[in-house]
This record gives sequence, C-alpha cells and structure tokens, in this order.
Amino acid sequence: MTAQDWAGLIVTIIVFLGIVITFSLALRPSKRKEMEEQKYKILDDED
Repeated sequence: MTAQDWAGLIVTIIVFLGIVITFSLALRPSKRKEMEEQKYKILDDED
C-alpha cells in the first residue's frame, strides 16, 4: 500500500471512531430525558 492509501485509511478510521463516540455520548440512556425535552424545541415559537 502506498502512503496515500495509509493516510486515507487512517483518516477513515479516525472519522468512523469520532462518529461512533459522538453517537454513543449523545444517545446514551442517561441523556434520554434531556434529549426528550429538546425534541420539539425548534418548533416552539418563543418570539
């Protein structure tokens, strides 16, 4: 494998791990109540 192949592989793995960690932190059961409270926040008209 060339240096470009290795660089692409490393970047792909880092991005994949970043996505997995982000989703696991955002969707863990202990944050469920907080996420449920914000579910329709964008639809609330608070002008």
